[in-house]
Parts: sequence; structure tokens; C-alpha cells
Amino acid sequence: MANEGDYCSSGGSCNPDVVCEKYVFKSKQSESLVQLACSHHHCAFPLNRNELCIWNTATAQPLCLSGHHYSISAVSFGSKTNPLLVCSASRERVIVWNLDECTQKVQEGLAPQGIVIGTLLGMVLHVRFSPDDQQVAVCAGNQIYMLNAKNETILAELDGHLAPVTAAEFCAWEKSMLISVSEDRTFKVWDYSTGQLRYQSGVLTAFPLLSLLVDEENKQIITGCAEGQLWIFSLINGHNYRCVAHINLKKEQERFCNKVWKSGKEIGEGRNNSKLCKTNNMRPGGSVETSLPILLIEHCDFLVCFHNEENISFSLNASYFWIGSSTGLLIVNLANFEIEGFLSYKDYSDLSIRFAGSCALARKTVNGKVLCLITSMFEDITSVLEVNLAALVRTQQSDFLLCGNKNSLSVIARSPILTNSPLCKGLKKNLKEPSSKRLGVKSMVKDQPLFFHNKIKSSGYTVAPRMTMFSPNINLKKNEVSKWKTTCKRKNKEYPLESYPPIKYEKEISVTCKPTPICCIQYAGDGEKLACGLADKTVVIFSSNLTDTHNVFSGHDGAVNSVGWSHDKKFLVSASEDRTLRVWSVCNNESALILGKEKFQKTVRFAQFYFIDTFILLCCGAEFHLLRFHPDTTKDDLKRYKQRSVCKLVQKFPMASTMEITSLSAVNDFYSYIVLTAGSNRALEVFDLNAGCSTAVIPEAHTRSVHQICQNNGSSFSTQQPEAYNLFMTTAAGDGIKLWDLRTLRCERRFEGHSSRCYPCGIAVSPCGRFIASGSDDKYAYIYEMRSSTFSHKLGGHTESVINVAFSPSSPQ
Repeated sequence: MANEGDYCSSGGSCNPDVVCEKYVFKSKQSESLVQLACSHHHCAFPLNRNELCIWNTATAQPLCLSGHHYSISAVSFGSKTNPLLVCSASRERVIVWNLDECTQKVQEGLAPQGIVIGTLLGMVLHVRFSPDDQQVAVCAGNQIYMLNAKNETILAELDGHLAPVTAAEFCAWEKSMLISVSEDRTFKVWDYSTGQLRYQSGVLTAFPLLSLLVDEENKQIITGCAEGQLWIFSLINGHNYRCVAHINLKKEQERFCNKVWKSGKEIGEGRNNSKLCKTNNMRPGGSVETSLPILLIEHCDFLVCFHNEENISFSLNASYFWIGSSTGLLIVNLANFEIEGFLSYKDYSDLSIRFAGSCALARKTVNGKVLCLITSMFEDITSVLEVNLAALVRTQQSDFLLCGNKNSLSVIARSPILTNSPLCKGLKKNLKEPSSKRLGVKSMVKDQPLFFHNKIKSSGYTVAPRMTMFSPNINLKKNEVSKWKTTCKRKNKEYPLESYPPIKYEKEISVTCKPTPICCIQYAGDGEKLACGLADKTVVIFSSNLTDTHNVFSGHDGAVNSVGWSHDKKFLVSASEDRTLRVWSVCNNESALILGKEKFQKTVRFAQFYFIDTFILLCCGAEFHLLRFHPDTTKDDLKRYKQRSVCKLVQKFPMASTMEITSLSAVNDFYSYIVLTAGSNRALEVFDLNAGCSTAVIPEAHTRSVHQICQNNGSSFSTQQPEAYNLFMTTAAGDGIKLWDLRTLRCERRFEGHSSRCYPCGIAVSPCGRFIASGSDDKYAYIYEMRSSTFSHKLGGHTESVINVAFSPSSPQ
């Protein structure tokens, strides 16, 4: 047992609602750079250099085990709880202890003993039990030794790293797989049964890799380095260990602190005497700590702690994990790679340790609290903490996790149009009133030549008598009638919800005789036609199977930026670099409306029909325009040049604090009041056109300017999953694609996985809502699944950058 002065209770706690310091242990020397261990009710750590201390949370009594002559450098618990094993390693030996047997020996007044499974292996930095507790991986120097957990037998030696191995983890779902990271800044995948190297990564960073976690649910590995960088790699068969995401934890921490600060809520107000992220973590210059070593990566029971929280929003399909650093603990969402909570040691004045040299966390929570063990970087003390996960997250994110409020946004209209709404004003305007009413005078018939009058219907005296050429067959059978109706009726297929993503190559077509960039593409609502806007100033319409060309519209004097179909598929709107907007009649093969340069001071970047073809939305500069549109394709024989269609400006809506609106999106399939905009200021803004104002802003939604917003406009959602319209997509050059929930303004998932030097250039959501397509400047298109952060398929064949993609609304194409 330990001496009386070796440990002492911390007494009062700084803030028992969030973190409680249970015990503080004082040692004869620093234990800062060692591997610690935590289980459900136990903590294991070195004490007084060569003693192994086991602290039980139930009895609050430490158990000290002696057997090492040199300093203990690594400790790990077994994978099973019955019996609970613990392994301790030093320079001269590796020992496995059975805690049940050791406790019984102590109660009998005998000295407990462990099983020595390895001797003189060198400086051990990490040990880990296999899932069945039959083997132990020992990282000593540049090598990994596979030892038998029951006797002193070396089963395999894994040699290949060029610097000390800092961590190793077993892969539970694949037999004989071990992953290791090293100070040589690489990770390796081993078959430890044969001692063969399966995979070796390249150098990831300029700093040593310190920590590693195998995510069994998503089949990924997560590794962190000494400079606050996280890498996530896929272990799914066929993914070839591709990098799913790279996270700069220092920037995410700074962003999270700014987010909390700007929310106007002091996290410690009324609960502790500190101000998170405002005083301690943020320096006067606005920068975070100069270094952020990732000492630990561990699973987090986030969903378990919040299953009864009705006012807290979180993703049910997301995984969460802890990050232990020298300054505190962070909770990271594996779906969107964002920080959900941050516990800084310096924010709690009563904590004995401000800077940690080592850290360990229990994988499971007990009564909503997680056991944490840290050692001081500068002092000879070890501290046992209890962290209330729910309290930590609730106090920091209550301002922007609330989802149950009545004013939450919805793409689907929930109330009638207001009397003072811009939509109501636009609908009340009669754009095609008779000329007599506009002038206020009576209509008078003027003398005109006879041939200007309308044709008079013939009396029929000079026409031959009508003859019955055939009689319709009215004795058709019922099945024949239904067959005739189905063949005559125009088919409008519904997208199959359970379909697989389109990955099979079908056909390729050249849109022009000479190479011409295609700037934008869009399917018609029934999926029968495909419109393309070209850089040669034309708009081309193809059949969906690319067999023939239906129409070619010319008239723009610049590259066509966007094309959009009307809901009835009779009209097409296009915007061009020449600062004009045109509406084309698909049936008459001509322009139905032209808005010239005098209407717009800057280039029209995007245009679309809105409110079931009642309005036209377009973005120009830092504002978007709402136009009332009335098409009229009839022509006067003498005044064919005169435009009969009418388009009036209803209102302009400026986007705050931006130089230019880079993308706009709104649903045209049904009556919706919501319009989404993205600006060059990296922000997203939501407008409610029923109220006629901006209703929500998401600042710094991406680290780069958002160049496209994409909503699902497929018919499948409107009948089977209408609430799915409240999810919308954004993408930005540099940091991938994000899926947002409009009701809570939260990023639900971030999609990466393509080459880090190639950025997404366009996005589209499948009508079934299961897949996302993205173009890229590496000449590939990528298919993502909604529940995975990395791409599932990579589509090749292009010789230039893929700048736009589109899903067919009627078939997996």
C-alpha cells in the first residue's frame, strides 16, 4: 500500500457540475510522459517511479503493486472486465497483473505478484492488449513486440519504423491486423500473425505522431501529431487507406472559442469564476496556444448522455470522440469534424493541474460522468477527475443547439402569405391589363381595311357534305382501355428511393464541333431533357439519353453562367456574363423575354424560377432580385420584334457584409418562402420572403468562399420525405462539402476524401436523398453517401476539370 503522504484528496471542487477533482496523488518524480490507463471504475498510473497504482472509484482506495526496478513508462487495461487485466512496462520488464487476484492477495496480507511476459526490450512507450486479451503489443524503440499475455514468449517482432513507435491499436473486425504510428511521422498496417507489413503511409506531417484510435463503427483510424493536426483514414476494403479528412485542431479550437464568445454568453457565468475562450485561451492578439500536442484520442459516449435531452440537437448517425491535449479536453464530432465542447484546465481555478503531460479517459460513462486521469507537465502530481459530459456541452452550446423553438426555419411553408409580404405584392400586380383600362378611355372601333379584320367563319354552303370516315370502337375491354391510356399518357417516372448510385458509364457526346467549356447543366423536372449553358454564348438542350439535340438558343454576348427549367418545363431561364437575362420558350424555339444591361450594374451570376414559375430570382453583385414574371409568346404579325412578355422588379434583397453573392438556391416545386444565399464573405444567409427580410446568418460557414448551394428538388421527397427539404448542401473551394440542417443551422456532416490538392467544383443531391455528386478539378466526379464522410465511387473519363454535375430526377443517371 502507498504511504500516507503519497496521495491526498483534493477536498473542495472547483465546479462539481462540470468537472470534479476526486484525488490528487503526489509522486517522488515527474510522471508526465507516460502512458496512463482508465477503465469503468479504475485508474492505473505510475507512482514513485516504479510502483503501479490502481485507484478504484467505488472504494476510493488505491492499490499499489511492486515488481518493477526501473521507472514505469506505459500502462494499459485489458479489453475484458472479467477478469480485469492490467499491463505495466518499464525498461527491464513487462508485467501482466490480474486485479482480482491482486486484491485478494492484499486482503490476505500477502504481496501480489504479476506475470512477467517480457524482459530487456528497451524503452517502452506504449502497450496494448489484443481484443481477446491473449496477446500484448509492446512498442519499444523502433520495434513492436507481440508477446503472449500468459507467459514470457515473443510471438512476433514487427520491424520497419525509423523512429520510436508511439502508439499501436488492434483492428477488432479484421483478424491479425495491427496499426501503429511513430515519431517517423508515418503509420503502418501489420499482419502480426505472420509479421508482414500490409501498408505503409507516406510522411504525414513535420511533427511526430503521438496518438491513435481505431473507430470500429466507421472503420476508420484517427491519428494526431504534436502540432494539433488530426488525420482520418478509411480502413474499408477497396478504399486503399485513403485519407478521409485532415483537421487543423488549433484552428477549430479558435473557431469554437470565437463562436462561443460571439454568442454573447459567458460559459462560466453563474457556474464558475472563469470566462471560457475569452480570457485564458485567447491571447490578446487573438491567437490560440502556440502548440497543441494531441496526447490522447478516445471514444466518447456523447449520444448516451443526451438521449433524454429534448432541447439539444445532435446527429444520430454521428460518432464522437475525446481529444486530450496539454491544455484541456475537446469533444469532436466525427461527422462534421467540429468541436462540440471544450474543457480547459486553466478555466477552473481549483484544479491542481493546469498543463497536462499525459492523459487517459474511460471509454464509457458512468451516470453521465467520464473518468479522466492526467499528470502534470511541470510538477510531480497526478490528478483523478470526473467530467460531467452533459453539463459541459449544455453550458457551452445552449445558445446554438436549441431546436425546439417555434421560430425554427422550414423550407416548407407553414403559414399563409402575409398581406405586406413581397410575394403578396408581386401576386397582386396585374402585369397584363388591357390597354383601355390602363388609359382610362373607352375602346373605339377604327376604320381599317377589310383584310385587317379577323377571319369570318364560313357558312359552309360551298363545302362538300361531311362524311363519316370511320366509327370509333366503343367495345374495348377494360384492360385494353387502361393499356391505351398508359401508352398515350406522357410518363413522368418517380426516382426509385432504394436505387444504387449511378456508376456505370452510358454515353458521351460532344456539344459543339470545337472544344467549348460547359459552364452549367440542369435536367428538366421530368428528366426527359438536359439543358447546357456553354462558354460560346449558346444554350443547348439535349434528350436525357444524349441521342439528339432538341434546341440551340443563341443571343447572349457572353458565356452562359446558369440555366434553369420552369416547373411546367415550357421555359428556360439563362444568365450570362454579358449582364443580361433571357427566358426561352422551349416550344416556340425563341426568346420570350430579354432583360438587358440597363437593368443590371454587374454580371448576373445565377437565375432561377421561383414560387412555381410565378417569380424569377437572380443574384447580381451583393443583392438578389425578386422579379414578377408573366410570359406571353404570342406575336403580332407586324410587330414580331416587340416583346409581349412582362417582367417587373418586386424587391431587391441585399446580403449583409459581402461584396458579391456567389450562389443562390430556392425550391420551385412547391410554394416556399425560404431563399438561401452564399457570399464571398464565406457566410450563408437565409431569407424569408414572406416576411421580406433576412432571418438567419451563418458566419464563416466555410474557410473559403462558398461557390454553390444545392437543395434537393426531386419529387421523391415531396411525397415521402417532405422534411428532408430542410437539409441543404453547400460547398467551398478548399474545405470540402457540408450538409446543413436548416432547422437548427447546424452542420450535420462534412464530406471529404478526394485529393487534398483538388477542390469540389460543383454538387448535386440525388432525388432519393441518399447520394451526393461532386465535380473536381482532378478530372473526376465523386459519389458520396449521406452517412459516410468519404466518397464511395470515383467516376472518370473526362479530360478536363469537372465543373458541374446533375442528377436525373426520374432515373439513377
